[in-house]
Parts: sequence; C-alpha cells; structure tokens
Amino acid sequence: MKPTRFETAIALIDKKNSEDINTYQVSGMEYPKELLYSQRMTQKLLQFEPNASKALQIAARAQHICRWQISRDEYPMDRVGYLKWRETLKKMHAEITANILKQVGYDNQYVDRISQLITKKLIKKNEESQTLEDTVCLVFLDYYFEEFAAKHPEEKVIDILQKTWKKMSNKGHEAALQLNYSDENLALIKQAIQG
Repeated sequence: MKPTRFETAIALIDKKNSEDINTYQVSGMEYPKELLYSQRMTQKLLQFEPNASKALQIAARAQHICRWQISRDEYPMDRVGYLKWRETLKKMHAEITANILKQVGYDNQYVDRISQLITKKLIKKNEESQTLEDTVCLVFLDYYFEEFAAKHPEEKVIDILQKTWKKMSNKGHEAALQLNYSDENLALIKQAIQG
C-alpha cells in the first residue's frame, strides 16, 4: 500500500533529523539528538492531545528539524543573542518543513498553517499553537529537565521553570504535575509555581 502524504512527510522529516551529528544516549543506545527529540514530541503530543490534527502532528515532528545546522555560538552569548538565534532557527525549521510539504503535494494554505505553528506566532491566541507549546514544555519537563537542573544553579532552574510555566495552559499545567520527578526537582517546581 502506498504511504499517505502525511506518512511521507513524517518519514522525510525523520530522514533529515537522522542526519544530526549530535547524539543522545538512552538506555545505553545512541540516537541522533533531534530525531529522538522529534519522536518524543510526537509521542507526548498524542498523549496530551489524542485528537491532534495532522497539521499539528507535522509541526510537532518538525519542531527542531535540522537544528544542529545553526550553532548557538554563532550568536552573542547573551539574552539578545539567544533570542536572535531562536528566531533564526524557527524560520529555518519552517522553511525546511515547507519544502518537504510542497514536495509531497500539500497546498500553500496547509503549508502556511504549519509554518505558523512552527514559528509560534499565535501562542495563547490559537488553540493548536498553545497545544504545541504545551507539548514542547512537557517534553522538556519529562525528558530534559532533570539533566538541566543538575547542571545549573537553583536560581536559574527556578527562573526557567517560571518561564516554562507561563507559556503553558491550565491543561498543560495539570499534565506537567502528573509527570515523574525526583523529590528535589518536584520541590523546585512547587517553589517556582508559588514564586
């Protein structure tokens, strides 16, 4: 049976992300970092929003597509440099994804919808954009937060938690509080929320 446009788009996004030179280890296995991230995004999205549209699923899968191509150190190591780097990345993620979607036959309107989701233009104004942002935050909290917290001083961890919490919806907050954390990190989360 011939794969659908959606299946082909997901496979092409995965193909791009499998080229990541950076790896991440899980249970003794090495994975291309952004391929693993994109699969975690899909898994978390469907847990959080089982009826997510195909457009939202594509945007989640392509959230960090080819992220390694623009290194953080190409920009000043301050807040302004960080924000500029993130904006450049979002544009690149949207462009690479748009090219894939056009290649498999999606129309411009559909491609634009996904580009808007990836570039996060409508957070807090659009339900799908908010669901995607909640998913990004849940993936961070579930898979990357413990490691982040171990590397940074408590003050910075609380600051990042507060910024993360602000981006999320009430439904996202509920899902975040159901994740498994160490006692120490759960205490930090509670402190950040109440702060």
